[in-house]
Amino acid sequence: MPVIYLETFIEAPIERCFDLARNVDIHTKSAKGTDEKAIAGVTEGLLEVGDYVTWEATHLGVKQRLTAHITAMNKPDWFIDEMVSGAFHSFIHTHRFEEFDGVTLMIDQFIYKAPFGLVGSIANVLFLKRYMHRFLHTRAIALKDIAESS
Repeated sequence: MPVIYLETFIEAPIERCFDLARNVDIHTKSAKGTDEKAIAGVTEGLLEVGDYVTWEATHLGVKQRLTAHITAMNKPDWFIDEMVSGAFHSFIHTHRFEEFDGVTLMIDQFIYKAPFGLVGSIANVLFLKRYMHRFLHTRAIALKDIAESS
C-alpha cells in the first residue's frame, strides 16, 4: 500500500498544533482549494476519539463525499483517522506531534489503497500519489501559517 510521509516544523506549542489539526473549521480553511466542508457527523469544533465526520469536496474535478472516523488519540501527541466510506479503497491517516524547545514537528503519515484494483494502482502511479502528497502538503502549510500567526 502506498505511504505518504510529511514533516512540517511549526513555531508554535504542541497543544496549539494538535488542536488546530483536529479542528473541523481549520480543516475547511486549509482545504479551501477543494471547497471542502463538513456535512455530517461533527461539523464544527474539535474532533475527539470516536467521532465521525463526513466531508464533501471536489477532487480531480469530481464532487466526492468521504466519511472518516477518529479511531485513536493520545493528546497532544497523536491521533488517527480512518476512512469509513469514500473514494479510496481504504486509508489510515496518522497525525503525530513532537515538541522541541517551543517548535513542534508535525508528522503526517497517510497509508492508503487506491480504489478499482489494477486500474486504481495504475492511476496511483500516474497521478494519485502526487495529487494526495500535494493536497496534504498544502493543508500542512496552511495549518503552519495559522498556528504561527497568533
